[in-house]
Amino acid sequence: MGCATGATLRVLQLHVSRRCNLACSHCYSSSGPDHADELPVALWHGVIEDAARLGYNVVGFSGGEPLMFRPLRALLLHARSQGMLTTVTTNGMLLDARRIEALSGAAGLVAISLDGTPESHDRMRGHRRAFATMARRLPALRAAGIPFGFIFTLTQFNLDELVWAAEFALAQGARLLQVHPLEAVGRARERLGDAVPDETELSYAVLAVARLKELAGDRLVIQLDVAGRDTMAACPERVFAAAWPDNDRPLGEMLSPLIVEADGTVVPVEYAFGRPWALGNLREARLPVLAERWKRERLAGFRALCQQVQRRATAPEEPTVINWYERLAQASAGADAGAVAATV
Repeated sequence: MGCATGATLRVLQLHVSRRCNLACSHCYSSSGPDHADELPVALWHGVIEDAARLGYNVVGFSGGEPLMFRPLRALLLHARSQGMLTTVTTNGMLLDARRIEALSGAAGLVAISLDGTPESHDRMRGHRRAFATMARRLPALRAAGIPFGFIFTLTQFNLDELVWAAEFALAQGARLLQVHPLEAVGRARERLGDAVPDETELSYAVLAVARLKELAGDRLVIQLDVAGRDTMAACPERVFAAAWPDNDRPLGEMLSPLIVEADGTVVPVEYAFGRPWALGNLREARLPVLAERWKRERLAGFRALCQQVQRRATAPEEPTVINWYERLAQASAGADAGAVAATV
């Protein structure tokens, strides 16, 4: 289940910039060519060190387009020096020889966005050569021996392209195909509100992924970021470790993924998560300070929020399959942290 946390992979996601060569219709951070908000590099180094001490063992670099962030290699190597696994999420268009060399020996996995067939991909990306340019970069990436995979954004209208995406991933020698349902966040809220997959589409996606896993065997890991109602009811500790009492655990065992946005805001779960639940901003204090304050002031409310959403999601009348992240993010947006905490 994609929302499990604290067991093996404890993930820190760094959105190092909102600068991007594209302005995609579904961009959660509304990134684009005109954005240049970046933190001082020293703050990124500091949060990586602090996160490692707090139990995080994976750091993912995203954006915007992280390949446009010049200190990327230095930060990747710094994360590796802290014993952390490293990933980079990119649209793949800028994977030229120089940038591939910068990723070599530094990035443990390159995750490339894929939105379906070439026509669908270009339409979502708003660029008529987005797919062709990305695909042209793949042989050099493969030759460099850098493991890579694809992130397929599932919408209400492209489930029939999932088989194509899996075949493309296999043909390119990818290690991973991650299927992530579109959420109405950022630019997608304005442009693609009717494209968010409903519960029926998610259920069909579960069946499709199960079949693709059988066909792919061990050649390709296929992951669908949804949660089953029965699993959530039977193993609630897999939903969110912070929903379980033990405030003395390291933050990495309680809260994963942990997100650092381009302006330094630190939030749980996903980009633009409800601000009442934010840990704070790295410009104000280092991560351990923010973490301790969050435990004192917000953990009880966040725990109650998780439990409330879980109870609703596992009710008999609810769909069999849901997007847990989306449910939790929606609940976080309008909730009052103090009022929720009072329900514990």
